[in-house]
This record gives sequence, C-alpha cells and structure tokens, in this order.
Amino acid sequence: MSINHVRPWRTIERRRSRQIKVGNVAIGGDAPISVQTMTNTDTTDVKATLKQITSAAEAGADLVRVSVPDEASSAALKEIVKNSSVPIVADIHFHYKRGIESAEAGASCLRINPGNIGSADRVKEVIKAAKDNNCAIRIGVNAGSLEKHLLEKYGEPCPDAMVESGLDHIKILQDNDFHEFKISCKASDVFMAAAAYQALAEATDAPIHLGITEAGGLTSGTIKSAIGLGNLLWMGIGDTVRVSLSADPVQEVKVGYEILKSLGLRHRGVNIISCPSCARQGFDVIKTVEILEQKLEHIKTPMSLSIIGCVVNGPGEALMTDVGFTGGGAGNGMVYWAGKQDHRIENAKMIDHIVELVEQRASELSSEEKV
Repeated sequence: MSINHVRPWRTIERRRSRQIKVGNVAIGGDAPISVQTMTNTDTTDVKATLKQITSAAEAGADLVRVSVPDEASSAALKEIVKNSSVPIVADIHFHYKRGIESAEAGASCLRINPGNIGSADRVKEVIKAAKDNNCAIRIGVNAGSLEKHLLEKYGEPCPDAMVESGLDHIKILQDNDFHEFKISCKASDVFMAAAAYQALAEATDAPIHLGITEAGGLTSGTIKSAIGLGNLLWMGIGDTVRVSLSADPVQEVKVGYEILKSLGLRHRGVNIISCPSCARQGFDVIKTVEILEQKLEHIKTPMSLSIIGCVVNGPGEALMTDVGFTGGGAGNGMVYWAGKQDHRIENAKMIDHIVELVEQRASELSSEEKV
C-alpha cells in the first residue's frame, strides 16, 4: 500500500448521480471521475486525429471528443472509432444528420444542444439513432450560446438562464424516453459556471460534465480551471471533467488529473512533492524536478515522491512519501524509502538513482494491488 494513503479528513462526499455508460466507461454513481479532452486536428485527417487520441489516452484520457462539423468528418469518424483505444464523443452543433451519422459510425456519445438541432421530428431522429446504436448523449449548455428567448427573459447570460436551458433540454430527451445522458453548463466566467453547476446539481440527478469553457492558455487556463473545477469537485459535484486550454490536448489531460489528484479523487502516476527552492538548497531543485517529471511519465501506479532541497522540511515530507530525497549539502543527500531514512547518494548520481527507486517502488505497489 502506498504510504500516501487516504485519511478521513481528506474525504470528499460526492453527489450521488445516476450512472450511465459511455462506451466501456461508467459515468456517475460511484464510478471514478473520468478525464477527457478534445482533438484539435482536422477530423478528416484520420492519421493525425488518431495520433492525437493515442497521445491523450497514454496521458490518461478516459474519453476523447472529436468535432464532426460536416459529412466528410462523419465518414472519417467511423475509421477513427474503429482504431481508438478509448470511447469517442462526437461533437455535434447544428446539423441533426451529423448526429445520426456519428451514432451510426460508432461514437459512444453525442455532444449536442437539442434546441439547436431543429424541429421535434429531427430531435426524435437523433435520439432514435442514439438508442439504436447504444450511444449516450451530453447536453452541452454554454453561456455564450444560450437560446434567444432565455436571453430576452433574463437580459444577459446568467446561471438561472443556463440551468433553465439545461432542464428544458433534459425534458426533450426524457419526453422521448431517452435517459442515457449527462449534462454540462459551461461558462468562461468562474463565478457564473460555479453558480450554474451548483443549481444544476440540485435540480437533476443526471451525471455532470464539468468544465470552465475557453479558460485560456496553459498557465492562466490551468489556474482558472483549478479554482472553478476544484471548488465544485470539493463540494462533491462532477462526474467527468474536461479542462479547456489553448494548449496541446495532452496538457488538458495532465491538468485534469492534477486537479483530481490534489483532491484525492483520482490516483494515477507519481505525485511529486517538491519545494520552490531557495538559497538553502543543496542541489538544483527546479531542474531536477523538471527532469524527473519527464523521466517518470511512464509510471501509472499511484505513488508519491518528495524532492526537497534542504533539511528544514525535507525529512518531514519524506516521512509521508514512498520515495524521497533531501539535500544535505557537501554534494550529497539522504534517500528515503517508504518513509524511512535509507542511504545517502551523491547529487550527481541522484536523478537516475531516484528513477530506479521509483520504478522499483511502483512495481512493488502494483504487485500488492494484484494480490
């Protein structure tokens, strides 16, 4: 068992939602909170799209969304679905035929706004295609594309308008006897999104897809998403997450996991605890952590590693991690194993040595889980 085990005061009581399946991934109920991203390649470029999906899946993505704006994309989707290692969500905005084609192509879920598809008959056709092909649906409400009548009613985008839109769309699906759906109500404004999600969580038992839409670049978007999604997750709200960044989709997956890991909601890979460094450091902490993050990306087993520059907090942090290294000056430092002092090693040999120890510890923990 990893030394960094869950303690009672870390526990988050999750909102109990209805569970659905998106392909082989359970969403809602007591299922783990899934992490997803979206490709930014031209969908008709099947090779490039599959390459991006594979990279996202290797980073830990449970689901990947692919945009289907035209008939050529629908045709490409069939090949993409067939060769993807994770369930594919088809992103549909306006044309109902793209939804039908995507369901028939094997998509595990359709991301739609039922109000944008058109007449009631067209909505029924999309729902029938989803039913016939065992395809779930995500109702995707966005503050930037609310219905005209709601904007007239409320005067501007606001949480009440977003929730009303979501509930109206839920009714459309339920009136057509369709219940395999999840819902999101995204906004780029953290306050608006958080308020909308809180109200939505009280109004429905549907699984909730969390996201702060158009959050920004890697740094600003990560911070905005961590604040918005982190607070909601802390309240127990959220069954699947997508961090929207103007960055490589792999970065979205990494940030999503880091948010969940920080709250003890998902455990995957090495959690590195490191100091910001100062004049007391016995080695270059920043560079060391940067190298270790790259060298340990292949580790999937949940475990902890502390990299601390000096003995002020180093020994204390190392007592709570699976592997640790604390700088001690004179060109060497102390290595900790399972929370205990083990041996000293030269700084120059430290990185490769730590990688070996982490791999060994991960193998041990993985074996324990299988017993």
